[in-house]
Amino acid sequence: MSVETDGIRQNESRARDLDAFDRKLLTLLVEDATRSYVELGEQVGLSAPAVHERVKRLKRSGAIRQTAALIDPIAIRKTLLAFVHVDTSGWGKTPELLAIGKYPEVEEMHSVAGDTCMLLKVRTEDSRALEGLLARIYDVPGVIRTRSYVVLSTHMERPVQPGITKEWPAPRQASNRQP
Repeated sequence: MSVETDGIRQNESRARDLDAFDRKLLTLLVEDATRSYVELGEQVGLSAPAVHERVKRLKRSGAIRQTAALIDPIAIRKTLLAFVHVDTSGWGKTPELLAIGKYPEVEEMHSVAGDTCMLLKVRTEDSRALEGLLARIYDVPGVIRTRSYVVLSTHMERPVQPGITKEWPAPRQASNRQP
């Protein structure tokens, strides 16, 4: 059962029956959603009509939420990427704090467990713009502290991937131990 609290979409654990063809299609669509059904079919070994039906089913089931353009941050002059931890004096998920999400610089907002209440992924034009956003965050009642982590370089950034790791390798320390 899907439960919504305070207008926030919850992570849903509903299982979608995805087979190997679905996962291959999703992988290709994540790489380039403008591929034709013919091209997708050639790459996964299905006919274009079969691919079209599968994509429609993936959209209906919610596996594909939307089709969107991935924008180059340099092209739109948002070159400063930062992760901001927000600490509050009480419950952090207040309407006032969630309203920070209206600013286009805020790309992600997560209520988290651990030593902070909220984790924000923000992308601004420069440090001055980040400072302005932080000032706005501090205007929110209950916010007592922020910690900002400015990204120096990005080694990998990608959208959600359809693949699932079936078996994780043993940690190096565990494999080097003597009996």
